[in-house]
Amino acid sequence: MKKSLFLYLFIVAVLMNIFTYKYFSSKGSDDIKILTTSNKKMKDSITSIADKMYEANYFSIEHNDRALNYLEKYEAKDIIKKVNDALLAFNDNKEGNQYTGQLKLSEQKFIINKIKVINHRWIIADYSNGTLWGEVLLKYFVNEDETISFEVIESYLYPASLN
Repeated sequence: MKKSLFLYLFIVAVLMNIFTYKYFSSKGSDDIKILTTSNKKMKDSITSIADKMYEANYFSIEHNDRALNYLEKYEAKDIIKKVNDALLAFNDNKEGNQYTGQLKLSEQKFIINKIKVINHRWIIADYSNGTLWGEVLLKYFVNEDETISFEVIESYLYPASLN
């Protein structure tokens, strides 16, 4: 009786080892398949994001070689900083930034919030007075004395929302 009990216990232990080995060996290959699939999805996502970034930056001075050739003595980041600083300096005027294309409508003045340097000649900017928002297209010039001058091409003030 003892012999048969030990024999049955030995057979059960061997079977459990076989099933455990089979389970963990197939689990490893399943994990590799899952990781390979998720890795491919991530690579596709990164490629998609890179393509979207390229499209979004198409109209940007950093990626416009012709504009950079025109401004040959400046680096892209230097001209962007110089233009941003010069344009944002006008926000300190008590009447508001004159390059928004808007007159002061109330006690709040219009100031420029965001600036995008498109190329060697144009800027698009977002402005507001806290309640009204608009966008302006500006032309800029780098003068001989390395100052920046601006000219408003077009300005648009969005209508107040009726919420």
